[in-house]
Amino acid sequence: MFKKISMTILALFLFLPSWSQAGSFGNEDPSGVPGQWYVGTTPSYVAPSKQPILFVHGLNSSSNTWWNDNNMYDTAYQNGYETAFIDLYPTKNMWDNGALLAQKIREIYNYYGEKVVVVAHSKGGIDTQSALVHYGAFPYVSRVITLSTPHHGSQLADLAYSSWAGWLAGILGSKNDATYSLQTGYMAYFRSETDQHVNVNKNPIYTFGGTKWGGFGSSLYWGGLYLWGYGSNDGAVTVNSSRLPYATELRVGDWNHFTIKEGSSTFNLFRDYLNESTVNSSGEKVQIQSSEQSTSFNTYAASYVRGGETNGKKQEKVLVEEGADSVTFDWISNCSSSRITLQDPKQTIHSSFKVKKDEGEYFNGAYHYTLTIPNPIPGEWTLQSSSSNSEKYLMNVSFESTVNDAVKVNVDEDEISFKKQDSKIKLQKETTIEYYKNGKLKESKLKLKDGTLKLPKLGEGVYNVTIDIDAEKDKKRFKRTLIKTIYVDSTGKVFVQ
Repeated sequence: MFKKISMTILALFLFLPSWSQAGSFGNEDPSGVPGQWYVGTTPSYVAPSKQPILFVHGLNSSSNTWWNDNNMYDTAYQNGYETAFIDLYPTKNMWDNGALLAQKIREIYNYYGEKVVVVAHSKGGIDTQSALVHYGAFPYVSRVITLSTPHHGSQLADLAYSSWAGWLAGILGSKNDATYSLQTGYMAYFRSETDQHVNVNKNPIYTFGGTKWGGFGSSLYWGGLYLWGYGSNDGAVTVNSSRLPYATELRVGDWNHFTIKEGSSTFNLFRDYLNESTVNSSGEKVQIQSSEQSTSFNTYAASYVRGGETNGKKQEKVLVEEGADSVTFDWISNCSSSRITLQDPKQTIHSSFKVKKDEGEYFNGAYHYTLTIPNPIPGEWTLQSSSSNSEKYLMNVSFESTVNDAVKVNVDEDEISFKKQDSKIKLQKETTIEYYKNGKLKESKLKLKDGTLKLPKLGEGVYNVTIDIDAEKDKKRFKRTLIKTIYVDSTGKVFVQ
């Protein structure tokens, strides 16, 4: 049994739960209407110390993410907790969702007559913090637990708005207010507006992060490969992005972005933080306080990216340096029937690509054609796509190689600079940078001077910066792509992660 509650109507939906399970929401549940919230079945006994749990979903999701193919709702019920679930806008930013969530949190507080604990997955953690800090919902919440929330944005959102991926992301519908706001540059702005706010410490925050990518060929596996150069990740969010310097990190574990929200994965790890008088497993009271955690962001050159559109045939040349341990080719397309072949420098053809449809947050609906080559032959490889129809595509080539950390790129308010890890690194003249604002080219092929580029004067907006690196180490030439975003506010102040 559960209750569905809207602003003006209180309706009760009855199902037939078994003796051991919470009320079933089932396939007939009309979840997904922004602003509606649901009350789970009340356990037979609820201890006075157990506060109700409000579950908040993430990007491109809805409330049923907590019970469809997920035992989180049932696990909470079995542990004697009252539960509520909210539907937010799946593709709107943290400001729109924050305002809506703040209003509904007040209603939920009035329904229960006490504060709730918020458990939020992915972007839901950002929407929650927006509701508490910027829209005044903090008096109605005791604490917040975030499960792989990209508190500092996602480099996959940066990629979706890049010059290389924009063709594909646009046709898939991945470009929306939510993904736009999750670009790392914009999230640097959100952090500046939030982390110094007078309300920021009103509610303790506890975080979880994941380090597993999912099965080979899955959207999370591909996402993990791309994010690899940015640090440990769960296929969608890096561990560093899941952290806040004033929050308490409860655990980083081998969950992917989907399994981290499952009841059997994490509930027992945050259960001790759900009660009014929070205690640990040994019966000692847990002091609710902040703890410092590292949120340093490293960027390694581990990928080579290209993309665009073609009328049916396309070739891409990829340079593989000597000494690379492995290279993974991932051709991402809006076509399910493309024929992909790969030719190595010795003219051998490789065609055993694994094909899988993307079910992730940023390129949902695209098709991945993925192939890993261990100990690849150095030289120029040729990837060719043939399709009977026009095709939008993104090619991401991920390298496992000692040169991945040869060059680091720093972006600050004044300039973009390349930091060479040793004196043997040589940047070629072909190294270039492009600026895009909202998908439109602003500056093209800007040249470096002594490894540094002074930022031009930029108007308000989010700027996607694509950096194509052509370099050499120990006479081994390599090419990589780095993608960053910068946000410029109305005063001209620059925000960057």
